[in-house]
Amino acid sequence: MTHHTLHMPIDEGAVRQLKVNDTVTLEDTLYGIRDATQIHLFDRGRRTRMDLTGHAVIHTAPNVRKVPVSDGYPAGYAPICIGTTTSDRMERFTRPLMTDYGVRLIVGKGGLREGSLDAFRELGGAYLAIVGGTAALETTWIEQIEDVDMDDLNPESLWRFKIRHFGPLRVAMDSHGGSLYDSVRQDVDRQRDRVLAELGIGKSGAAAATAAPGARP
Repeated sequence: MTHHTLHMPIDEGAVRQLKVNDTVTLEDTLYGIRDATQIHLFDRGRRTRMDLTGHAVIHTAPNVRKVPVSDGYPAGYAPICIGTTTSDRMERFTRPLMTDYGVRLIVGKGGLREGSLDAFRELGGAYLAIVGGTAALETTWIEQIEDVDMDDLNPESLWRFKIRHFGPLRVAMDSHGGSLYDSVRQDVDRQRDRVLAELGIGKSGAAAATAAPGARP
């Protein structure tokens, strides 16, 4: 297990160095994106003026406060609480984020699916997992909201955050086909089979019980 400090943006070579269970700290820039943002980008044909090439995006809809534009608040927003939302429902956007906008890293919680893993392997990307319920801590890693686009979707706008020491995050899906979620599922299956065997329940009985809840083997 290796720790990586990544100053964004990065290239494909840097992403290919990341392996499942490595840890990562992001520096400089992070983009916030969520369901509505991506629906408008990929289903409704909107474009953003922001350049996401080589960058990381985080699945978020931040709690912010509108303030006068100033040197300290160039986008006219102050961060209040910037947490991470569940990634699974945004699975279908992983590949277009990479092919259309050059995104390299996705930060979220709960993981993504096989289609995203294929995209990471083919195009050079990774999924960085963050622990749920840590919004207060995450917010301390964000120094400033530098810019915002598509703000009619607020809070599901496209945000550019200035960050410092954002992490550590765990590499949960890498560009080599590795997935922490697959490993966990396989371990759960092994443990389940062991417990069922100890109880004298075969796989056929377990399948029948699963198919018919409440049924007795």
